[in-house]
Amino acid sequence: VQLQASGGGLVHPGGSLTLSCTASVSIYRVVTMSWYLQAPGQQREFVARMSSGGTTDSSDSVKDRFTISGDIANNVVYLQMNALEPEDTAVYYCNFQVYASLYDYGKRRRQDYWGQGTLVTVSS
Repeated sequence: VQLQASGGGLVHPGGSLTLSCTASVSIYRVVTMSWYLQAPGQQREFVARMSSGGTTDSSDSVKDRFTISGDIANNVVYLQMNALEPEDTAVYYCNFQVYASLYDYGKRRRQDYWGQGTLVTVSS
């Protein structure tokens, strides 16, 4: 399974971007779809998550500005980012936590897949 993230770019402070991430193949069962960011010189950190049941949560730093959405059945997730700030500059990674097969589901064995990252630069 490969995840393809897209939508990054250069945006002015206060602007908006929408990131998207899709899977290359159909996945047996997606547990969660998430976004993480990694700023220069920093560790990767959690941004937002959407569960297979549709519930979402996000980090406090983006809660009022970023919205995660997606289509579990079609293995696609979005991150709508509004009111972007220079501090949001980072590479954004999508993550799918999945059961890759019926066997894995029976064993409750999850796998993590990561996208290649898409760069978001917020600058005037």
